[in-house]
Amino acid sequence: MSTSHYILGTTPLAALKDAHYDVAILPWGATEAHNLHLPYGTDNIETETIAAESARRATARGARVIVLPAIPFGVNTGQMDIPFTVNMNPSTQMAVLEDVSESLEHHAIPRCVILNGHGGNDFRQMIRELQPRRKIFLCTVNWYKAVDRDNFFEEPGDHADEMETSMMMHIAPAMVLPLKEAGNGATRAPRIRAFREGWAWAPRPWPRVSSDTGSGDPRKATAEKGKRYFEAVTEAIAGFLTELGSTDPDDLYV
Repeated sequence: MSTSHYILGTTPLAALKDAHYDVAILPWGATEAHNLHLPYGTDNIETETIAAESARRATARGARVIVLPAIPFGVNTGQMDIPFTVNMNPSTQMAVLEDVSESLEHHAIPRCVILNGHGGNDFRQMIRELQPRRKIFLCTVNWYKAVDRDNFFEEPGDHADEMETSMMMHIAPAMVLPLKEAGNGATRAPRIRAFREGWAWAPRPWPRVSSDTGSGDPRKATAEKGKRYFEAVTEAIAGFLTELGSTDPDDLYV
């Protein structure tokens, strides 16, 4: 098996007939507005690019990992009043994940990492339900939590903010409009204190929360910040993939 064959979608059958992989990576994003200056596919572009680079780094260390084609739709029930939002309900995600994991198990891939790039997706409960009836080991990684973002960015936020804008400036600069076109990403706070403090939760109705669909001011973003963060994130995930691939899931705890 050539060490370059770590992206399933661009690899021919001739290169895979005798291949064996320890870890499959399933990028999962969303299709939604990202402020006024980033494309609707931002989550997919970021997550696919991070998956590919993390796999490249892990492969260079001897890990046997393969990146699956990305799932481009996420849970966007709170954004459906925003034009062209595409929603995939959690129950649909569960059905897709069950079919994908069954296929991977059939092909003797022992581990699957869902690489999540959208805050509205949460695969933990799905894994809890699926794992008891599957042999394949399932886990999920939110790439935007892999390293401390405060070491790279000045402005807080969680959607089309300084971090995401910097990332896109680095990996897909032609898709980013000039920052003068961006909204300021200001959001309205909940009236109820428990929601503001984060120990109570309800889905955010985005049109009532943000006037530009952003959450966090993107205007201090730079490609250099994005490059530093991208390298740190992919290095952390590559290390995780390498370690996971060489660890027996039945012997995960010391």
